[in-house]
Amino acid sequence: MLWQLSQMLWVGGLWLLHIGVLPALGLIGLAPLLIDEVDGLLSALLVGFAAACVMLQALVLIKAEGLGSLWRDIRGQLLLMALYACAMFCVVRVWLPEALRWQLFSYLVLGFSGLVLVMQPAPGWSGRAREARP
Repeated sequence: MLWQLSQMLWVGGLWLLHIGVLPALGLIGLAPLLIDEVDGLLSALLVGFAAACVMLQALVLIKAEGLGSLWRDIRGQLLLMALYACAMFCVVRVWLPEALRWQLFSYLVLGFSGLVLVMQPAPGWSGRAREARP
């Protein structure tokens, strides 16, 4: 349950910002510079929140499947890729603030790794209906 909740929060939040919130701000008539400021602030906050949720999901995966699942399992590999994208976003934002395309690239890597992760089953869940035991 913790896996799915944290996944819904960070993946949904990332995509909701760019598919729902920012276009809505443009439609209501806010100035483009103001929308860019909101985008910059909320993107950084969401990436930090996503990093915390990704680490929580990694802990859940390690508890359910073992430490080696971070390298062997596709879910672990996607979590590591998402964590790397969070780190890359933060490093580029601090050291190269004018490199907006690198920030966007790392944000998209984070978002798409989250979308692929959503398609995977939660750790410890096979996807089949549980059989009743006598």
